[in-house]
Amino acid sequence: MSQVATSYLQTLEKSLYDLVSETSTNLPADVRRAIKKAKEAENSGTRAAMSLATITNNIVMAEDNVSPICQDTGLPTFKVKTPVGVNQLEIKAVIKNAIVQASKDAKLRPNAVDSLTGKNSGDNLGENFPVIKFEQWENDYIEVKLILKGGGCENKNIQYSLPCELEGLGRAGRDLDGIRKCILHSVWQAQGQGCSAGFIGVGVGGDRSSGYDLAKDQLFRHVDDVNPKEDLAKLEEYIVEKANTFGVGTMGFGGEATLLGCKIGVGHRLPASFFVSVAYNCWAYRRMAIDIDATTGEIIKWHYQDGERVTFRDEPKTEGNSESKVVELKAPITEEQIRELKVGDVVKISGRMYTGRDAIHHHLMSHDAPVDLNGQIIYHCGPVMAKDENGNWTVKAAGPTTSIREEPYQGDIMKKFGIRAVIGKGGMGPKTLAALQEHGGVYLNAIGGAAQYYADCIKSVDGVDLQEFGIPEAMWHLTVDGFTAVVTMDSHGNSLHADVEKSSLEKLSQYAERVF
Repeated sequence: MSQVATSYLQTLEKSLYDLVSETSTNLPADVRRAIKKAKEAENSGTRAAMSLATITNNIVMAEDNVSPICQDTGLPTFKVKTPVGVNQLEIKAVIKNAIVQASKDAKLRPNAVDSLTGKNSGDNLGENFPVIKFEQWENDYIEVKLILKGGGCENKNIQYSLPCELEGLGRAGRDLDGIRKCILHSVWQAQGQGCSAGFIGVGVGGDRSSGYDLAKDQLFRHVDDVNPKEDLAKLEEYIVEKANTFGVGTMGFGGEATLLGCKIGVGHRLPASFFVSVAYNCWAYRRMAIDIDATTGEIIKWHYQDGERVTFRDEPKTEGNSESKVVELKAPITEEQIRELKVGDVVKISGRMYTGRDAIHHHLMSHDAPVDLNGQIIYHCGPVMAKDENGNWTVKAAGPTTSIREEPYQGDIMKKFGIRAVIGKGGMGPKTLAALQEHGGVYLNAIGGAAQYYADCIKSVDGVDLQEFGIPEAMWHLTVDGFTAVVTMDSHGNSLHADVEKSSLEKLSQYAERVF
């Protein structure tokens, strides 16, 4: 390979590495403006206001630390447009090199897991991982778009086949009004599990796979753009307005901000099929794009950064919440302490906690715990970890993962090992709620996506067990201070999540009558 070609590929790799790093650590200007608007509209002194204050603090911390905004950096998805004659095989190889380096530098969490063996590759490479899609175009430069969409919001994607019956809305037919109902329902069903307030991309038409592709494509649109199709422009505006009357709110705590943006695309379909596909994205809306000089590999333009760029630096850093009392907790926790907690209380945790998510919960169902968990706290978290110059583990990002995946295990594990508190996001279901009441346990909702805020609360990593499950799934022993979360399921049979779901369903039902 010539020296010129080598220089081009090296420069191209750096450009793509910068794209990955920037996407993971720095929210674009249009997303920041949407979050600021939501924060200004929220009622002060509420759980939702506290959550939005934590979110904006976290955005600043991620930018300052050049560390992931959210610990779940998702499945990197690249969309690449190249001039005719550009070697796409070279670009694909360079993208993979950039992904490996970004993983080593803790800009990405190792997320590539073999679906059959459960083994984590450790470098974010695997079968169809990352996703890279190429297209040729007539321009003389390369455009690369990247979205990092985490598992919590990915799991709230939903697809409808019209006609269908929808809870709260009744029959959705094969027309624009049926599409309207599906989109409203998609926002409602996400509740707080997708880290609301969020954004949605909608694909109308196509087949099952192309419909989801079209939906995800809409997430690359600018938050502030206007759909060129008049009917869809009106529908996009309508959906955002009405979704924000549901009362789901930030993190599902209730409040004014449930949806920050809606973008709809339409494609032709088969006569027998009418799909409405919705790609839900959390508030940590990590997507960027760059234009690259096709001859030098250098970045010539960044997208999504036009207009006012909100910094949040001059805003109050308060975490105050006049709705609730604040309780200090330190493990081991007694049943008596747990029984005193009520839904809505804010807790500040110091001392020891242990991470544990999917693999750990599955393991504990049939094995002894590697540590004594009696009276302890389990944190549903798959952190981004790195080693310092002395070979010691440090936490680079550590927000909560979506808890509902552990519903089949959680209650049994809490009773088996004497666990008193579980921290996660989005809440859990009736099986866990019953176990909390029987055993004397509590569910604490942390702020989804606030990975830098919670990493800052972690003062040391004191050990790790079951590391063979991979960094996100291992059991990390953490010492924390000032770790803040909200009691959303208590030992008295109360669940904020169930209450919000019920009340928001009633509000959703207001929109059952035909509009379009």
